[in-house]
Amino acid sequence: MKRLILWTPLVVFVLFLIVFAVGIKKPEGRIISSHMIGKPLPRFALEPGMAAQPGLASIDFRDGTPKLLNVFASWCVPCVAEAPQLMQLKQAGATIEAVAIRDRPEDITDFLKRYGNPYQRIGSDPTSSLQIALGSSGVPETFVIDGKGFIRHQHIGDIRPENVPELLAELEKAR
Repeated sequence: MKRLILWTPLVVFVLFLIVFAVGIKKPEGRIISSHMIGKPLPRFALEPGMAAQPGLASIDFRDGTPKLLNVFASWCVPCVAEAPQLMQLKQAGATIEAVAIRDRPEDITDFLKRYGNPYQRIGSDPTSSLQIALGSSGVPETFVIDGKGFIRHQHIGDIRPENVPELLAELEKAR
């Protein structure tokens, strides 16, 4: 009995390691989808994120043309990774609007000079209030908004080359 008690801490530790390893290998779904899919954009009017482009308002999404709404930040490393794909989407005819999260105009300007500017408008969201209202859990995220201002699709994380056709198809579905 005394030997069993001596081995108990080791057995507990080994069981803990097994549970931890399984959790890393097969994590639970940690992606939080927006509760706003299928609903209209919340009303908003954001100041320009930088001087060279206009700000962004919810009314800009009610002109009959489906658009992408990209939530990004100049300090966001995955936002750098998705920059070429955003330029590819723009070249394919997608209209892309942006919300800059907790950013400064000079940093946004530098970011877009370095990585390209696919956006027609950039709104500044210094307190993440619109980001939260959209149900966005981080940056980058991209939403497909139909021409009536309804959120039709959410892409969580950076846009990779294999996601470009999917987003173009979602824009087409939103017509």
